[in-house]
Amino acid sequence: MRSWPFPQIPELPAPADGHRPVVRVHDTTTGELVDPAPGPTARSYVCGITPYDATHLGHAATYVAFDLLHRAWLDAGKDVTYCSNVTDVDDPLLERADATGVDWRDLARDQIALFGEDMTALGVVPPQPWTGVVEHVDAIADAVAQMLADGSAYRVPVEPGAGGDDPGLGDVYADLGADPAFGTVSGYDDATMATLFAERGGDPDREGKKNALDPLLWRRERPGEPTWEAGVLGTGRPGWHVECSVIARDGLGLPFDVQGGGADLVFPHHEMSVSHGRVLAGPGSAPRVHAHAALVSYEGHKMSKSRGNLVLVSRLRADGVDPMAVRLGVLAHHYRCEWEWTDAVLAEGVARLERWRAAVSGNGGPDATDLLADLRAALADDLDAPRALAAVDAWAERSLAPGRDTSGDDEGAPGVVARAVNALLGIRL
Repeated sequence: MRSWPFPQIPELPAPADGHRPVVRVHDTTTGELVDPAPGPTARSYVCGITPYDATHLGHAATYVAFDLLHRAWLDAGKDVTYCSNVTDVDDPLLERADATGVDWRDLARDQIALFGEDMTALGVVPPQPWTGVVEHVDAIADAVAQMLADGSAYRVPVEPGAGGDDPGLGDVYADLGADPAFGTVSGYDDATMATLFAERGGDPDREGKKNALDPLLWRRERPGEPTWEAGVLGTGRPGWHVECSVIARDGLGLPFDVQGGGADLVFPHHEMSVSHGRVLAGPGSAPRVHAHAALVSYEGHKMSKSRGNLVLVSRLRADGVDPMAVRLGVLAHHYRCEWEWTDAVLAEGVARLERWRAAVSGNGGPDATDLLADLRAALADDLDAPRALAAVDAWAERSLAPGRDTSGDDEGAPGVVARAVNALLGIRL
């Protein structure tokens, strides 16, 4: 799958002492600030979209958050590999396609293209590799077959009419009892896991399962659903969690540095996908750090496709809103803090963008050396975007102050600020 264009990222001056701050992020599992990539390379996997609807501000907040990490790593001189996926065959996509009378492949194709347009407009660095589940089905099926062969997966009988020409093979489920480390990503107790599993796409009441939490690995053929031939598994399609396990493994190798996504993915998705990866590759294969972006609300509720309370990036763009103002609206909130999108948030982003552009449009300005250091320090401290924005605000206020003494201005300062804001914050001025 081809990703969207890579944005132009200016090269910034090195610090005078040659030392850049170590980028630390909050590890969901330990609750500590850690350096997730202490070596010369950095590898991250951020779970992608299910393309049955357009990109909303909740999506944007997640991808902008991990874009900050990518940019901070690049500025630190690391060789960065960022991998992501598209769940381009899944129940919500099939249900939306059926409800709208659109072929599921066409719906996925259109929404993937729109997502790429939104990410391009927001200045998000694209993942490489970027892989759809459909193009990775064979590898996923091979992984499930491996789990079935080694006893970490089992078959569950299907209902009458399911299973195609060989219904006796059954659906395939992971046996979570085969992974002693299951539960260590989230640290949740049994009751919490049971509640979240039922709320977030699980099937705790499925007859024939060994454990109510055991997740689906391979769904056998059902009438009217897309299906693939998979040898010992029989015709069918992959389950959700194992898709990310295999795509991350194949795109990055195991272990990699950061597994990221929205906070609602901690459980069951990341817990399950990491468990599958551990079973497939052995102890020590789990991502070093798990990082999660808080959820965004609108009109008093978490923004979600199921509720329909969405603010779409594409609609804002169609209404003439500068995508950089949208990005600034997102960056005004720390990625780990829940917040609500409002008209005031957008208005503040628009005003901030105008103020910054005015400040860098002159022939000189206050020295920007300290500002560049402040930006780097803010991002190194758990991607503290609000602190970074405040530093730029302070420089812009000094630059635009009426009647100020300009005798000590640095002619190149506006250019340094514009390049720094672009490279580190992804804001094009």
